[in-house]
Amino acid sequence: MNIMDMMVSPQQQQSILKIWMLAVRPKTLPAAVGPVLVGTALVAGDQAFRIGPALAALLAALLLQIGSNLANDVFDFKKGMDTKERTGPMRVTQAGLLNPCQVLAGMWTVFVLAFLIGTYLIWVGGWPILLIGVLSIITAIAYTGGPYPLGYHGLGEIFVFIFFGPVAVCGTYYVQAGFIGASAWWASIPMGFLICAILVVNNYRDMETDKKGGKRTLAVRLGPSCTRWEYYFFLMASQLVPLIMWLSGEYSLWMIMSWISLPLIRPLVRDVQTKKGVALNATLAGTARFTLIFSILFSIGYLIDKF
Repeated sequence: MNIMDMMVSPQQQQSILKIWMLAVRPKTLPAAVGPVLVGTALVAGDQAFRIGPALAALLAALLLQIGSNLANDVFDFKKGMDTKERTGPMRVTQAGLLNPCQVLAGMWTVFVLAFLIGTYLIWVGGWPILLIGVLSIITAIAYTGGPYPLGYHGLGEIFVFIFFGPVAVCGTYYVQAGFIGASAWWASIPMGFLICAILVVNNYRDMETDKKGGKRTLAVRLGPSCTRWEYYFFLMASQLVPLIMWLSGEYSLWMIMSWISLPLIRPLVRDVQTKKGVALNATLAGTARFTLIFSILFSIGYLIDKF
């Protein structure tokens, strides 16, 4: 084999990049950005912002989300869940675009990068950050992998709420301020709810194929009607938290600035009431966008309240 045979053409490089972008699933990344954005806005409002830990927390969160996406791709395939009946976005392992070994290698590479960035955060925040980092990686893998995959036993919402709510928001606050303010605990609740809402749409869309494959998500256990009500609850409860914060007397009316996003809820609710299968992919992306918009509005409201 000569050197020309070993070279990869620009077209091939572009094709490989597109395949890995499919595996990464960029439309899910607002779920990682939103909680870190809110945590950083809170700590900035409390005048303890530090750019180094803030950027490291954001990059680590993105890498953990990407690693989780790759883990789901390969482990769902290994468990036989990704069949031709699947209605969600393309999974690269199931489609044969990448083999399981390649996806697993990508997953571990991403998690190693996340851990390396985490060493800086551990230096800043101490052993609690080490514990959070290790548990985050274990949970990302255990969601669909291992002997007792959490997502297969209806535990997805619990762990998503914990890691995308209190862990992400309060952890981002802690690595910058060195302590966790009351506002961070408050803000972690709506963020956890909204990321759970994204998961609910995903599981609602896949309910029939999950049921056939023996994947007992909470949506499968609750059934269509109760799952829709679960989705409504997460969306609306997320909007109630800023109201409670304002009514507590500790924050100004600016805290309900996130209510500007309320009109965006109606089309999402209508979609869940009327659509099924592939059509819900747009609803999934819309819920992720709503989460990011809520995060931005909530952050602006808090900053105006403080400054």
